[in-house]
Order: sequence, then structure tokens, then C-alpha cells
Amino acid sequence: MTKPVATRSTASESLLLVDVQNALNNEEDDQPPSASLLSDWANKAHSEIDTETCEVTVRIVDEIEMTELNQAYRGKTGSTNVLSFPVENDFDVIGFDDDLPRLLGDIVICHSVIEREAAAQNKSSQAHYAHMVTHGILHLHGYDHLDDSSAEQMEALETKILSYSGFENPYT
Repeated sequence: MTKPVATRSTASESLLLVDVQNALNNEEDDQPPSASLLSDWANKAHSEIDTETCEVTVRIVDEIEMTELNQAYRGKTGSTNVLSFPVENDFDVIGFDDDLPRLLGDIVICHSVIEREAAAQNKSSQAHYAHMVTHGILHLHGYDHLDDSSAEQMEALETKILSYSGFENPYT
């Protein structure tokens, strides 16, 4: 088991504090995008729909960890590209500091699945990572794709946000 490398990335005008955890074996040939890029993509998505300062963790994992998470939390076998775990903040904590950013949740991304899917879709892995980070942030904000209408809304918003970074529509 490798020890995760955590990096906090914040931009000067950032509304979203992003903690990046790279839990991959450092011997991997292809490495995920930098914490700075992951933070930039997450901030673009967050700022499109929220003005509150929040905090999120983005964890990059291998297929073993993602398969375990997918089974434990979704009851599905095998790996997947991204999972989002929103934090419920509907409670008062005695002694909680209101000046601290609200915890939005965690996004877990499987590096090898992203690499495979990007190659199969003839897109760069950076474009696919940007999409999965954006997708994960939207899920943390309550967006879903359970029916056609909500899927269309979420996909349109993802496409708009990704265009800010120069990425094309991931659904075409």
C-alpha cells in the first residue's frame, strides 16, 4: 500500500480549497495532472454554481481501491472512472468555527480507467480528467443524470465549464 501524497492547492481568488491526494504507486508510467490543474478545473466548476468558499478532496487511486469503493458504496463490481461523496452539512456542531470553509465532499478518480477511456475516446487524458473533476464537483452540488432531463442539464453545464479551459464537448 502506498502512502498518499496530499497537496493543498489554492488560487488567490479561489472559492474552493482543493486537497489533492495521489495514492498511486510512484512507479506508474503515466502520472495524473498536477494538483494545480486539478484545483483549477474544480474551481471553474464550483464557481459556476456556488459563491461560498468550500473545501473538497480529490483523490487519485488505482483500480484496486476504486473497485473496493465501487462495491462498498454502490454495490457494483469492478472499477469506475469517478465517484463523488458529498458531505451532509445540515447539523450544528458545538464549537465549530463558522470562519472555516464548508466541507463539500470527496471526489475519487481512478487513474488507469481515465487513461483507458481517454485513449478509447480519442481525447487527451487531461481533457478526460478535467471532465471527471467537473462531473464530480457537479455531483457534490447535487446534480445527477438519473433521468434524461437532469442528464441534459448536467451535460450542458459540464460542456460550458470545460469550454473555459479550452476543452471540447465531451459528449460529442
